[in-house]
Amino acid sequence: MKCLLHLLLLSALLLPVSLFAGNEYYPPRGQWQHASADAVGMDAAKLAEAVVLAREKAVVEPGSLVQAITDAFAPREPDFRILGPTRPRQGSAGLIIRKGYIVAEWGDLERVDMTFSAVKSYLSTIMALALRDGLVDDIHAPVSRWVRDGKFASEHNSGITWHHLMNQTSDWQGTLWGVPDWADRPEGEDRSLWSNRELHEPGSYFKYNDVRINLAAYSLLQVWREPLPVVLKREVMDPIGASTTWRWYGYENSWVTLDGQKMQSVSGGGHFGGGLFISTLDHARMGLLFLRNGTWQGRQIIPADWIEAMRKPTPARPDYGYMWWLNTNQERIPEAPASAFWAAGFGGNFIYIDQLNDLLIVLRWVPALEEVVPAVMAAIISGNER
Repeated sequence: MKCLLHLLLLSALLLPVSLFAGNEYYPPRGQWQHASADAVGMDAAKLAEAVVLAREKAVVEPGSLVQAITDAFAPREPDFRILGPTRPRQGSAGLIIRKGYIVAEWGDLERVDMTFSAVKSYLSTIMALALRDGLVDDIHAPVSRWVRDGKFASEHNSGITWHHLMNQTSDWQGTLWGVPDWADRPEGEDRSLWSNRELHEPGSYFKYNDVRINLAAYSLLQVWREPLPVVLKREVMDPIGASTTWRWYGYENSWVTLDGQKMQSVSGGGHFGGGLFISTLDHARMGLLFLRNGTWQGRQIIPADWIEAMRKPTPARPDYGYMWWLNTNQERIPEAPASAFWAAGFGGNFIYIDQLNDLLIVLRWVPALEEVVPAVMAAIISGNER
């Protein structure tokens, strides 16, 4: 009730409706304007209820993410070990943004947290930039054209394209950074068959697998010839006004030498530690970039045709695109439009994007996306009815 009253009182002090006439709002570096729920067509009371729900659904124990990761994966994965850095989690945090303005927030928005598989959506953005700049000329081309060190040399692996890596249908066979592909989320109950699994034609079978995601990161490193965090900072995070507090890590054994320089191949998740450590506010800037179809203050940073392509359902997994989750046929979240999409990471890390309703939601340590989004949508529907 205290949170509800706080939001209702705060809304009276925020921006009037007239401010929203004219150009789209982009937050300057180090700032982000707030607005009242009424000003953006939302019901303040229902919005407050959505925030209360999100905070009630937060899961922040155990605080040790070494323990949380180990508990989640070690019981089933052979020789499981933490290879990259971790950071303890504390309280939950979140942002609800409509028409570019913050209408609700909670928690420490500047705290840098692990984000787990939400980084996959950042990784696919590096792919978009490679296509934009002509470093890769065709997403359907075999990766072996660019990576010639044997990782794609076998008959099975030679048919894998960038498209397959991006939608997790490559079924790549091999070992990377000391972890065999089959040891990541092994399938079936007969452990004797895990290392001699059935191979699937690339493109025909979806498997959520961090070894292959890390292979995608390694392959893009071979293309860019510079660390991917450097590419992300220069091409995306600096132009959108992100802070310099975020970090993108690999593993203790994922260092390579390219063109005489030692570089770390980053990980596409926190399954084995590492990955992207980032604040809620910086996540929101990335989300706003995609909410605005890849543009920032008139500059097309991410090609619009990439955003269209990344949202095409994967036949082998219709609610998945190029490392973004989709609301295809409104099956995941019936209350949300079919065009909505989101980045998702272990423990409840989400960047939810709804272009139809000009809505962005960032959640940290709140696993209940499917409950929070309908609650926020109710605030929009009620606001439109007034």
